[in-house]
Order: sequence, then structure tokens, then C-alpha cells
Amino acid sequence: MTDVNTMSEHIIRGDVSMAFSRGPREPVPEVETTVWACLNDDCQGWMRESYSFKEEPTCPLCQSEMEKEVRVLPELK
Repeated sequence: MTDVNTMSEHIIRGDVSMAFSRGPREPVPEVETTVWACLNDDCQGWMRESYSFKEEPTCPLCQSEMEKEVRVLPELK
């Protein structure tokens, strides 16, 4: 049986192949996405339009009005 200190030394030196590695990830494509953005200058709240339940939502963080804008965001599937 390998003691924990010896195993740690091997990991630190890079002698051990990690089983949990899933290899390189593919880049997530970015797409133009319509979002609702908070109009309050002190708030940075925004949400994807597709996640809004209201036709004209209020900011969930500060309850200010929001306006539609387009941002380039990672594509969600």
C-alpha cells in the first residue's frame, strides 16, 4: 500500500496521471443574444430574454426598469 505522503510527492512532481482529467474542452461558441439590462447606473443586473417570465421585467436585484440590448454571450443548449 502506498502511503499518502509518497503519493503526494508523486502528484506534485507530475509522476501520476490523473484519472479525472477529461482532456481538452471544446470552445463554447458565442452568439448574439438579446438580454434585459438594468437601467440603474448603480446596478449591473441583466438576464437573457429567454429566461424572463414577463414581457417587460423589472431588475431582480434592485427592482429598476430594464431595457433590451444585444450582447455576445456563450451559447446555451
